[in-house]
Amino acid sequence: MANLSYPLPNAPTLYAPLPELSDIQRDQAVAQVEAADGSVAYVVTRYQDVRTVLVDPRFSRAEAAKLQDGAAEFGLGDLSSESIVAMDPPEHTRLRRLVARAFTARRVEELRPRAAAIVDRLIDELETRRRPVDLVEHFSLALPVQVICELLGVPAGDRDRFHGWSDALMSGPGADPRVTGAALRAMGEYFGGLVHAKRAQPADDLMTALIAARDEQDKLTEKELVTLSLGILIGGHETTANQINMILLTLRRFPEEDERLRADPSLIPGAVEELMRFVQLGDGATSLPRVATEDVVLSGVAIPKGSIVLPAIATANRDPRNTDAPERLDVARPDVSHLSFGAGVHHCLGAQLARMELQEALRGLFTRLPGLRVAVPDEELRFKQGMIVRSVEALPVLW
Repeated sequence: MANLSYPLPNAPTLYAPLPELSDIQRDQAVAQVEAADGSVAYVVTRYQDVRTVLVDPRFSRAEAAKLQDGAAEFGLGDLSSESIVAMDPPEHTRLRRLVARAFTARRVEELRPRAAAIVDRLIDELETRRRPVDLVEHFSLALPVQVICELLGVPAGDRDRFHGWSDALMSGPGADPRVTGAALRAMGEYFGGLVHAKRAQPADDLMTALIAARDEQDKLTEKELVTLSLGILIGGHETTANQINMILLTLRRFPEEDERLRADPSLIPGAVEELMRFVQLGDGATSLPRVATEDVVLSGVAIPKGSIVLPAIATANRDPRNTDAPERLDVARPDVSHLSFGAGVHHCLGAQLARMELQEALRGLFTRLPGLRVAVPDEELRFKQGMIVRSVEALPVLW
């Protein structure tokens, strides 16, 4: 079994998984990794094994959250142990059911015209600015922020405040717990105040509906109400914003596929799935950890009860056992399957919303700004350090 240490090194390129994990996928499937404090975990790399870790109840997020103090090297303390992403059923099911109706395919399609209008307005504003324009500030962040703020009922004018907190909470393994703790407290206080304001003046938004579930039906606690709202806001903009940036960078790397997609916008829905499979959004090599609640065998490797398990989703998305020629980007690839939104009970709640926003973003940019291109080479890009996702500080574009 490979002798790896954690944190794993950064991949040498933005466009492919860590080579050591690809080697494990080819030769071993599962390997042990050891942190500086001597803690041991198992990294899982093949598509079917990773999917098993995500869907099998023997791999627990809640148990991983309980270990956050003793195994911080593996990034077990993401957000809060009371966050929905750190729960198992039945508690996870209870909270997810309260918000799931806001993210159904039907509800998301009802939101599409509004998202398209936001895209058009943002592009109108882009066209008035001096070029090159920073796409991060003026488009890729602004779009999902406005959509999720309107859905949840958060004033869009507070964007700058909560984005700084969000950056701290999205930090990866090794983050200063004092910084993440301060951000969590500040954001919790902010949402506590917003809940108070919404109680006084209810509106037609998700937060008001959650308050009603708390006050009228006693389906969640006050702390759960605040934590759930916080998680929806962070999850509803961080990954989508950075995915837009990484899609443009990835397409620049594959100019023939870029031209093919721009020439035929009907390919965009399927291309979004292929890009979700292919784009290396995560700045870390593995996703949120689980803990095995009993002895499990994956690809012939015994994983003892109590072991930390690290699913390598980006590597799994390039598994040749699941995808033909996985290293080739194909914007017209049929029947794309990927794990970028997770699977099982923790499948991303906002997956349909993210898909719709990415589709509308690409349609708007490629039809309104057909000559759009990133204005700087990769080596001049600056990424925020220590983030769970690859978060570029700025993305200058021309057209």
